Parts: sequence; C-alpha cells; structure tokens
Amino acid sequence: MQKMPILFEEADILVVGDTMLDRYVWGQVKRISPEAPVPVVQTQRTTETLGGAGNVAYNLAALNCRVSLIGVCGTDPTAQSLRDLLAAKGIDDWLVADTARPTTTKTRIMAHKQQILRLDDEQVDPMSAEIINAIRKAFFKGLESCKAVILSDYGKGVLADTSFVQEMIHACRNRSIPVLVDPKGSDWKRYRGASGVTPNTAELEVVVGSALETDEAGLIAAAEQTRARYDLDWLLVTRGAQGMCLVQASASPILIPAQAREVFDVSGAGDTVIATLAAALSIGTPLADGARTANQAAGIVVGKLGTQPILASELSTALRFNDERRFFPYSAAKLSDVAAATEKIGQWHAAGERVVFTNGCFDLLHPGHISLLYKARSLGDRLVVGLNTDASIKRLKGSGRPILSEQDRAAMLGALACVDLVVAFAEDTPIELIKALRPDILVKGSDYKPDQVVGKEAVEAYGGSVQLVDLVEGYSTTRLTEKVILEFQRRNTQTDGV
Repeated sequence: MQKMPILFEEADILVVGDTMLDRYVWGQVKRISPEAPVPVVQTQRTTETLGGAGNVAYNLAALNCRVSLIGVCGTDPTAQSLRDLLAAKGIDDWLVADTARPTTTKTRIMAHKQQILRLDDEQVDPMSAEIINAIRKAFFKGLESCKAVILSDYGKGVLADTSFVQEMIHACRNRSIPVLVDPKGSDWKRYRGASGVTPNTAELEVVVGSALETDEAGLIAAAEQTRARYDLDWLLVTRGAQGMCLVQASASPILIPAQAREVFDVSGAGDTVIATLAAALSIGTPLADGARTANQAAGIVVGKLGTQPILASELSTALRFNDERRFFPYSAAKLSDVAAATEKIGQWHAAGERVVFTNGCFDLLHPGHISLLYKARSLGDRLVVGLNTDASIKRLKGSGRPILSEQDRAAMLGALACVDLVVAFAEDTPIELIKALRPDILVKGSDYKPDQVVGKEAVEAYGGSVQLVDLVEGYSTTRLTEKVILEFQRRNTQTDGV
C-alpha cells in the first residue's frame, strides 16, 4: 500500500461523459392516497448534487485534484443549477449546451431514508455532428495539460459514437496519457485500446453474454478474455461485498478483499473507484496500489446516504491506519478531521438526521464510557465523538497520560457501532470544535451540572440542546490506572520477597 499522505493536488484529470443533475426531494409518508394505492409524500426540502460524469468529477475535486468536465447540458434552468454546482465544487465547466435536449435530471423522492420513486428527464438520442465537434474541440484543449482522462459512459449519448471515442483513446495513447473507462452496455468496441476499464460484475456479465462462474477462477478467466479481446492494459472488476479483481496484461491477477464496514448505499461507488484510481495513476502510483486505494475509497462511500464523494481527509485517514496494519478499515473510516466532519454533518442534516456530540479523553475505554456513548447515540440519529489529542491530555492530566495513544483511542471508539464519527481536537476544551460542527444535541455525563458543560451557550444559541445522561458507577480511567499500579506493585513485592 502506498504511504500516506497522497498529494492529489498534483493530479490534473479530464472527465468526458454523460453529466446529469441528481435531485432529491425529501419528505415524510403518513398516509396512503385516496386516489390510488400509493403513498402521499409530504415534501420538506429539496437538495441537488452532481450525477453521472459530474459525480466522477466531484469525487476528483473532493480529493483535491484539478478537474475539468466535458459533457452536454440543455439550455433550461436545470442547466444553470448544474453549472452552479460545478462552480461551487471547483470543477472547470466545459459543458456544451445543446438546445435540442433537456439537461439530464434524475429526481428521487425520498421518505424515511428510503427512495420511493425516481423521475428521469432525459433524451438519449445520438449527438448531432455539431455537438460532437464542440466536444472534440474541448477535449483536445484539455488534453494539453491533463495527466489522465476518464470516459464516464452512462448511455446518454456523449460516448455513443464509436469513431469519436476511438479518436479520443488514440489521442491519449499517443501522448502516454492513461485513459480509463467506466463502461455501459454490451458493445465495448468503442473502448478498444483504452488503458483500462472498470466494470462491476453485472456489467462484465453483459459483455461476456452470460452469468459469470461463482468461483474466482471463472471470474478471472472471463475478465482476462475480455481484457485481451478489447486490447486493454488492464481490467478492474468491482464485485461489491467480494471486493475487486484486477487482471493485467503484464502481471498476475490480483484479488482485493472488500473493506469490512456497514453498507448503507452503493450509489456512486463506481464513480468513486474510477476517480480515485485515475487520480492515483496520474501522480505515478503503481496500478495495483492505485486499485487498493480505490477499494478503500469505495469502502467509505458505501457508508453514506445517496450519491456522495470520497473526501481527501477520509481517504488519507483510512489509508494511514490501514498502512500501519493495526486496525480494521471500518474503524479507520470513521476517523475524520474537522473539515471533513463539517461536510459530513452537513450531509446528515440535509438528510433530516439529528446529530449528537460528546467528548472526552477515553483513555482505557471501559464500560462506563460505552454506556455513555450508547445512551448519547439513542438521543439522535448520528453520534460524533470529540477526542482529546495526546498533547491536550498531557496538559490536562500530567506527563503520565495518556496511557493509550490518540490513534489507539480513536480506533477503539471507531470500532463501536454506536459511534459514527471521531474527530480529534488539540485544545484543552472542545468549544471550537462544537462551534464548527454545530451538533443538534450536546451530551455529557450526569456528574456535570448544565452550566458546567463546555459549549452549552454555543449550542443553545443556534437552537440545539444539552442533555445529561446517567453514568455507570464505579468506573473511571483514574481508578483503573490506580488498580493496575497497585496490582503491579503487589506482584513486585511478592517477587522481591522470594
């Protein structure tokens, strides 16, 4: 595994493909319509994000890459919403406006964290010669500075013309620029000669023409045959809970196990894989290491609701812990810096979830801690734990503390099912972290009085609340430490007396 941090700031990626707007209408269902046996959704809010090739670009931007997006949009109001999102995410907008088609839009009706219905506004007819020429012009302009190209095919027409796709692939190969393809459909002739293609198992089955063998040998054989048939350098098959399979022209196949974590939503995971892999290859990362990095990224995004990108800080943290071979990746994936935590909490709030916050040293995790954390989690939908760094604990508790390092403490907290996020803070109190994260509920133990809780005024100022929960008596890190020391001294005394 490549050492961290990965500096994706040097990556410059050009994305070409079918761009769309993902719109989410959030609401609640409380009754069935008297007009038909369908649920009535009381809408509460609407959110929008980049979809299709736009989500690939969004993942790259979230990894701190420089990214340009070439695609097609309409001239309708939705097109402006799409362009505004690109600008907000720092993505260079090279979209071509087509007056003959609408901006592709997927509207999802969401209630109680579930998708009830999807409405598609799109036109998938072949692009006109005029539009293809405009895309071609933008492509060769972008090729002058980029370090990798992604062709993101969602079957909406941008990559339907085989001769044009082949023209782009050959131009990349002639310039030694990696060109990666996220495929669509059964006809891969237009992808011939690409550096690599990243299908999932179902997409590979469509190309093979039959269900793949359940054994790994059958999968590898089918992947290798497909790679050779289309003259690809490599093929990376994403297999969901089974991980990934990488076949290469010049190396043995590699099976990469999936990351053990709760799968909440697989939407956009394929976009994350190809974006992360392209970013890694563009800065010189070996292919196998890049695939493992992409696998880590996918393991994080499937734990998010809806189509959301991988953040550089999330990936950096997960890879750092995994590289040390010390902790399970699902634990490391919960560790975050303040910037990533702020964005993630914003996503939870957008989904209507209530965020609970508590904080502490959590040195020598014990049943009292666990009881507090589970009680805190029961008060809302998500629990964020603020964790004192080693330096702040040393200032607060003396040179003999902490007993366990910051990384050890964070990993154990992250392994708890009730904890959704762990954020370290270096200050003596969590007040600045609380102000940045803006939780709905601030929790402390009942050994505090309300006016002693740090952050109370800040939380209540924006409409949040403070809750005190009962503690399990008889447990404290100090008592455990003293008990261990006394036992150590007793045993030493017995040994000295022998």
